[in-house]
Amino acid sequence: MSWVGRSTALVAAVMVSAVACTAGSSSDGEESGSCEYRILYQDRTYRDVANVEFTVGEKLGKATKPPCDDTGGQDVSEASGTTETVYEVDGISPKVAIAVGDTPGEAKFVAAYSGTKLPPEVKKLTDGS
Repeated sequence: MSWVGRSTALVAAVMVSAVACTAGSSSDGEESGSCEYRILYQDRTYRDVANVEFTVGEKLGKATKPPCDDTGGQDVSEASGTTETVYEVDGISPKVAIAVGDTPGEAKFVAAYSGTKLPPEVKKLTDGS
């Protein structure tokens, strides 16, 4: 294979890798995007926080998970988002953090904050202090 042929093959391989990194596939085989996990509850936006040890409290009601359309072709029926069950997090005001999921055991921790600095109550849960 000539140098030009190898270079073309290398460029093609890099482009395929780049495309593969920007769009994944979900468990049902459809493409999924890279949208940030957000929840809208009581006029606040909550974002996912990783590596938090927390205890799920009482059920608070319902919240909205807004749609993600970063891959295009969003279904019109998904335009308003989905409804999620909200639970309180023991020891933290729902104004700061909540747990969201179908059941308490599946609930994901989300916090209301802007920028990159976590609220002190949440930081304690991630530091273990």
